[in-house]
Amino acid sequence: MLGCIVLALGASAAGRSEPLPNVLAMGGMDPDASHHDHAHMQHENDARGAHARHRTQDRAEQDGGDQHAQHRQMMQQQGYVRSAHDYSLPDLQLLDSYGNATTLAKALDTDKPVLLNFIYTTCTTICPVLSATFYQVQQNLGQEAHQVRMISITIDPDQDTPRQLREYAERFRAGPQWQFITGTRQHIVAVQKAFDIYRGSKTNHEPITFLRASRATDWLRIEGIASAKEIIKEYHALAVMTE
Repeated sequence: MLGCIVLALGASAAGRSEPLPNVLAMGGMDPDASHHDHAHMQHENDARGAHARHRTQDRAEQDGGDQHAQHRQMMQQQGYVRSAHDYSLPDLQLLDSYGNATTLAKALDTDKPVLLNFIYTTCTTICPVLSATFYQVQQNLGQEAHQVRMISITIDPDQDTPRQLREYAERFRAGPQWQFITGTRQHIVAVQKAFDIYRGSKTNHEPITFLRASRATDWLRIEGIASAKEIIKEYHALAVMTE
């Protein structure tokens, strides 16, 4: 059960953490600085207002010709929006980062709690932050990270082959509990639509993290740049609710 995980946020956990290599400071961002900046994100934004801002940013991106203007604006926003959802997920054929055939159902078929996000390896703004956050969650949990399943699904399957995902996982020092998944464009789009994160172009994707308690059907959807500490807090709260 999720509730058995020790959420070590004290000095001992921090002492075990190692800094990410400089290669992870993509897009001119410092992951350590980003982590500290996230610590003050305590207030939730109104979901409807957040979506309205995203639509405005989409238009600004199209008008200005800067593909990542939307993402840079998102990273300046404070707080995140949380909501519960029961998604109807299709059982689609996919590939893991070793080229092994899998399915969405198989990837999610576990007694462990699941943390899931969507990334693509050539992204230089939001994705490195999301991946650095997962890395920090992994580090903060220490040995207890083996009791969690972490999944990152690419939204750029044409570029992100299993080998590309494997190299990306190595850069972020992903442990064995952290899986990276790709597939055909048709199936990856279907997965995005099932989680209601499909925005047409990969450059329009939003920072969203999904949490699911052990064998639960409901997902906690976190919209915004949440820190590792905040994700663990939400994940701990989810465990208490499902005990």
